[in-house]
Amino acid sequence: MADNRDNRRSKKNKNREKDSEWKERVVQIRRVTKVVKGGKKLSFRAIVVVGNEKGQVGVGVGKASDVIGAVKKGVADGKKHLVEVPLNKAYSIPHPMTGRAGGARVFMRPAAPGTGVIAGGAVRIVLELAGVRNILAKQLGSDNPLNNARATAAAIGSLRTLSGVAEERGIPIEKLYA
Repeated sequence: MADNRDNRRSKKNKNREKDSEWKERVVQIRRVTKVVKGGKKLSFRAIVVVGNEKGQVGVGVGKASDVIGAVKKGVADGKKHLVEVPLNKAYSIPHPMTGRAGGARVFMRPAAPGTGVIAGGAVRIVLELAGVRNILAKQLGSDNPLNNARATAAAIGSLRTLSGVAEERGIPIEKLYA
């Protein structure tokens, strides 16, 4: 009987540990209104970025009548839309990339170790939670935080490594250089 209780406790702790490895940052909270028959209905929209700083990141949006509910929904949405990020030894991206979402374009370039994350706004938050430590990024076009976050996630989601390209083509990595 005692063993069974200990087992349940260890399972709960494992689940808690699994959840605690994810970090979440709120990019924006906006008060939005909808005009209905009786007047205006007030609700909140939260843009949340979820990441484990080990190469996985997701951007989520949640709407609810209270801020806490909106953030919770945003976290759940972010975990549904996770993207894998291929990081190199310098904790940077393998090659330059441009991502697009709506009217926003985000240009990213790998950087040498010690450079840091040179980016602004929502782009910086997404890159930091993805585990990128050395990168140069620039927002082009729209300054909408949601579109910029989505453009960043799209760009880092479509990055490819040399080993991945060689595997897709079915040739050894050495032949890529030849």
